[in-house]
Amino acid sequence: MTPPNQRLILKSMEVVVEARSIEKKYGNKAVVDKIDLRIPQGQCFGLLGPNGAGKTSLLKMIYGVSQMTSGELFVLGLNVRTHLKIIKSRIGVVPQEDGLDQDFTVMDNLLVYARYAGLKRKSAHLKALDLLRMMQLEDYEARSVEILSGGMKRRLAIARALLNQPELLILDEPTTGLDPQARQWIWHSLDQLKRAGRSLVLTTHYMEEAETLCDRLVIMDKGKILCEGHPRDLIQEHVGREVLEFEVAPEDLNYYLKKVKDQYRYQVINSRVNLFISETQDGREAARIINSPNLRLRRAALNDVFLKLSGHELRDQ
Repeated sequence: MTPPNQRLILKSMEVVVEARSIEKKYGNKAVVDKIDLRIPQGQCFGLLGPNGAGKTSLLKMIYGVSQMTSGELFVLGLNVRTHLKIIKSRIGVVPQEDGLDQDFTVMDNLLVYARYAGLKRKSAHLKALDLLRMMQLEDYEARSVEILSGGMKRRLAIARALLNQPELLILDEPTTGLDPQARQWIWHSLDQLKRAGRSLVLTTHYMEEAETLCDRLVIMDKGKILCEGHPRDLIQEHVGREVLEFEVAPEDLNYYLKKVKDQYRYQVINSRVNLFISETQDGREAARIINSPNLRLRRAALNDVFLKLSGHELRDQ
């Protein structure tokens, strides 16, 4: 049990978020189900999971727009129940919906937000100019948000979240719907922020994004944490070094599985079999045993872990 004198403020600032058995219920349904979590300072921490896993509900409790049903939650060493106003002044949030005002200019969107954040106009204007340059939006300072592309709007939303120089930046699916070039640009920007010492919490449906940016991550489903660790460690633990893929007709599935089930871990996804090759196994030997014309041997990836742990069925939004 946590001593009473530690319930309001945590002494250690090496952890930017600490959740102790937190729960969020809607009616009788727990969308976040008694989760324990510690997010280290100065890292990019990922929350992954299928639709309905509880990621956004967890984020909303962290940045204070949704209250916990039970448990204890500390952000930047402060209890969210008692120090929420201070917490909000020290974090930045990029939600799924940008919330930009289409009738305002790019600069006015930043200055209006700065006023809500309690920043003085002169210093806010200078900071906004710096952020527009950083996000390569300085040429659009006086233009309407309405004319910006999707990637530009996401960059502006990130700039807005950085106005108060937050110690913790929370990003809920920051690159969803963007083209590959815009996505790569935002990845680079977030990596630069992390290198500058910012702490990031990120949700994403792009496994490559998580594998590229995250120092640690969790995979969630149905309100619970299924695993936690560095992306490469999770790949090694749950999948291995390589994946041997092959397609089979339904009537031939048992024939092929009998060849491998005593030697290899595997997953069947519709008509495709993924055979997981560990560090001590030889993918070429597995291919020889399968002896099928449609084999593909590839490097194991985070997406394999995601599908293995959370299943592969489609979920409604």
